[in-house]
Amino acid sequence: MTKILITGATGNVGTEVIKSLQNIDHQLDIYAGVRNSNEDRIKLANFKVKFSLFDFTDFKTYNTALDGCDILFLLRPPQISEVEKYFKPIIDTCKKKGVKHIVFLSVQGVEKSKIIPHHKIEKLIVDSKIPYTFLRPAYFMQNFTTTLHDDLVNKKLIYLPAGKAKFTLIDVRDIGSVSATILTKTSQHINKSYELTCKEKLTFSEMARILSDILGTDIKYKSPNLISFFLTKRKEKTPTMLILVMIMLHYFPRFQQEPQITDWIEKISNKQPTTFEQFATDNKKLLTK
Repeated sequence: MTKILITGATGNVGTEVIKSLQNIDHQLDIYAGVRNSNEDRIKLANFKVKFSLFDFTDFKTYNTALDGCDILFLLRPPQISEVEKYFKPIIDTCKKKGVKHIVFLSVQGVEKSKIIPHHKIEKLIVDSKIPYTFLRPAYFMQNFTTTLHDDLVNKKLIYLPAGKAKFTLIDVRDIGSVSATILTKTSQHINKSYELTCKEKLTFSEMARILSDILGTDIKYKSPNLISFFLTKRKEKTPTMLILVMIMLHYFPRFQQEPQITDWIEKISNKQPTTFEQFATDNKKLLTK
């Protein structure tokens, strides 16, 4: 049986990958890489998975988790940016253990931006000569249920230095669906890279209007200058590293070419990508409390 290790298994993307794999007929032995097996077993109790202790910050767990692993689904936790320290040992262990394929959750536009960690991780994987598939998703719609949630619910506000930049978007559920399809057919996706987007480009002003209509409340969008944004977020006790990531995600696109819309979700998973309107409708309760 082909053994697959899913890293970040209890996060937004990892859970959706596991959920989507339940809906596909396959002969895979799925292992959820988890840090706290008791808590994480409860989170994943409804899925057919085995558990493997895997902690990005604990090098000792790499060896046992990757032992006998054929395919690795790899992502980068937001708090880990030191590629040489953490990801090089993971890739080296993959080579040592004979991992046959790595599916890596990267980011849209990664090939043009050498400063982001994903660029370095992709290069490590390519240099390792292990067959790979790079998934390069657009802006997560689920940022509104996580990072942006407090401002949205408590202040009815989207507060980001994004100006009038247009963003392509993706629902994490679609990433899960595409990932699961690829994991069951890796031989068809060797050394391929896919940008994953829905079929619309929106500014945050337009997203605010859609959210206002669906949630039945007036959501404002405010684009502060960088100093105001940084100081406001520090006052809210947001970690400095997360603020810098938010600036990179939202401010830099103002000076870059508009990202392209692709049809890879439809081609790979054989279904239409979720619209932002549908995402907001499906998550109405979560977006109002």
